[in-house]
Amino acid sequence: MSGVLSLWRTASRLPLGDRLFSRAFAFRAPYFASIRPRFTVIEPDHAELVVRDRRRVHNHLGTVHAIALCNGLEAAMGALAEASIPATKRWIPKGMEVAYTAKASGDITCIAETDRAQWTGDDPDVPVRVRGEDRDGTVVVEGEIRLWVTEKTAGRR
Repeated sequence: MSGVLSLWRTASRLPLGDRLFSRAFAFRAPYFASIRPRFTVIEPDHAELVVRDRRRVHNHLGTVHAIALCNGLEAAMGALAEASIPATKRWIPKGMEVAYTAKASGDITCIAETDRAQWTGDDPDVPVRVRGEDRDGTVVVEGEIRLWVTEKTAGRR
């Protein structure tokens, strides 16, 4: 089991553990602190977090900014990748394509999903499906983050 998944399973059982984990995740990858993600689900092939509706993530229209949404999707993808990838492999983002499908008002749940078989095959390209939903379940952004997955080198296991 990955360190991220193990830490999540331990922390999420504690009072406010999801918030402690989320802060630790953002500390490890400081750019994510800009949206203050709050993880709600991390398991192999599925991760979810919430980007709260606050002024610091707004655009000039008062809705959640497109880049804040992408940041949330990438954080969800990163947690999913860490929880899903075999210990003998490593990953790095290769590209992202998203479509903004509705105004992003209110708290947005960012969701990342894959299929188990994607991690065990020989294809180095792993597409991760991502979407953001508002409180009503309306999809406000959806797309794919492509990962480059390779075997770890001998000294990096």
